[in-house]
Amino acid sequence: MNQATLHQLKVFEAAARHGSFTRAAEELFLTQPTVSMQIKQLTKSVGLPLFEQVGKRLYLTEAGRELFATCRQIFETIAQFEMKVADLKGLKQGQLRLAVITTAKYFIPRLLGPFCQLYPGIDISLQVTNHEGILERMSSNLDDLYIMSQVPEHMDVNFQAFLENPLVVLAPINHRLVKEKNIPIQSLADEPFIMREPGSGTRRSVQNLFDEHGVTVKVRLELGSNEAIKHAIAGGLGISVLSRHTLLPEAADLAILDVQHFPIKRNWYIVYPSGKQLSIVARTYLDYLIEAVKKMTNYSVDNTEKN
Repeated sequence: MNQATLHQLKVFEAAARHGSFTRAAEELFLTQPTVSMQIKQLTKSVGLPLFEQVGKRLYLTEAGRELFATCRQIFETIAQFEMKVADLKGLKQGQLRLAVITTAKYFIPRLLGPFCQLYPGIDISLQVTNHEGILERMSSNLDDLYIMSQVPEHMDVNFQAFLENPLVVLAPINHRLVKEKNIPIQSLADEPFIMREPGSGTRRSVQNLFDEHGVTVKVRLELGSNEAIKHAIAGGLGISVLSRHTLLPEAADLAILDVQHFPIKRNWYIVYPSGKQLSIVARTYLDYLIEAVKKMTNYSVDNTEKN
């Protein structure tokens, strides 16, 4: 390994992460032959094959998996060093890797903009996925911070509530129940219902409430995105339950129904694995986010950290 270079390790890490020399070349702005040559030289330095090809798919060997994990540690250490040096110079530089649950995309970009203006030296990597996708990313330690509406029950994490996330019943603006008050929750059983896909945190919360009150709804559609559900509601295909935060773009087409036991009270949480050493950039964003939301909403939640 004395012959291995940092550049070769970067090329290998990208190829291992994508499972493709072509995609690694695209990410690093290199040609595919250059990537192949760098991997070939690194393989010679290691003395064992790093990849094996089965059919058209590329897989890491055992040595490759060990080197991939080592690369992640090396690059994380280098990034920490660079950020500490920048901090000593009075600068905030580096990369923030942020993964957020799908619904958070309605408000997180509005909070990222001012942060980027305040710290122009920080590059943001933002991944948007559903609850199960967040858990997978967290298990693989792919990001610095995670923004979720439900704290993982079977993972050892630190978490802090920073914003309310109420779930409300949405209907078309001309729905017959729009002007009704204190609608019995059992009335929802008479309405065609649109559900989020299995694995969604929103779906679990809604189903738990329905089970608690013995309500069985007629599920007409299952859709995998808030946007699709809102368009389906506006088109008269049924009613649904979504976060109030999703209302912003289409408030004129949708109405919130006044249904008993709604809104379902939930919070947004900023989460990261216990034992994870937050980078200076990640800690800076965590502190910024909490203060920015307080100023924006005058909202205060007891800080909760699980160690």
